[in-house]
Amino acid sequence: MAKKTDKTEDRIASVEIALDRGEQFFEKNKNLLFYILLGILVIVGGYFGYKKFIKGPKELEAQAKIFFAEQYFEKDSLKLAMNGDGTNLGFIQIVNDYGSTKSGNLAKYYLGICYLKTGDFQNAINNLEDFSSDDQIIGPMAIGATGDAYMELGQTDKAIEYYLKAAKEKKNDFTAPMFLQKAGWAYEILKQYDKAIEVYTKIQKEHYKSYEARDIEKYIARAKGLMGPK
Repeated sequence: MAKKTDKTEDRIASVEIALDRGEQFFEKNKNLLFYILLGILVIVGGYFGYKKFIKGPKELEAQAKIFFAEQYFEKDSLKLAMNGDGTNLGFIQIVNDYGSTKSGNLAKYYLGICYLKTGDFQNAINNLEDFSSDDQIIGPMAIGATGDAYMELGQTDKAIEYYLKAAKEKKNDFTAPMFLQKAGWAYEILKQYDKAIEVYTKIQKEHYKSYEARDIEKYIARAKGLMGPK
């Protein structure tokens, strides 16, 4: 029994020593610990304050600002969509003022498409690459449109890279076969007919329900003919 009692007393002593050391550490560093705790509270409080009093209202404001620019875009009034009408902001100013908001992010996509349509291909690339989305359609469309801009700049290899990336982004029967087909056409420009056949065949096998699949045999036959006998 004595040995058991001794062990219990040793454990109690160890706990007391640990508690005593903890108290000593706290007494020695209490000012530092206070400032650390205060800093954490300031950061947490600042984050929630920013979300509630700054980011939230700015999101709502951006939603209201982008409405008229979207209307001009739908009417194909691209200059007004980009620059505004003197009363309502255009996409350029919305990106500058509200770029960190969801609507500001969407404005980057619209602005990229506007630049693409008006022939300013480098600015199209800049805005489209700065845009991000998990949307099943808009996400791949932005990547594919970047490929279109590179094609217009004569950078066919870079365009193919983006077309293939767009096709992989969201594997649906709308955007994926569309950009696979564009990649095939670009491969044909480079006279890489084997690779063109490869992406055309992928449309035929994996996206046989798509619009592009209806004529894909024609493109496969054309690429095979251009490639000639092996």
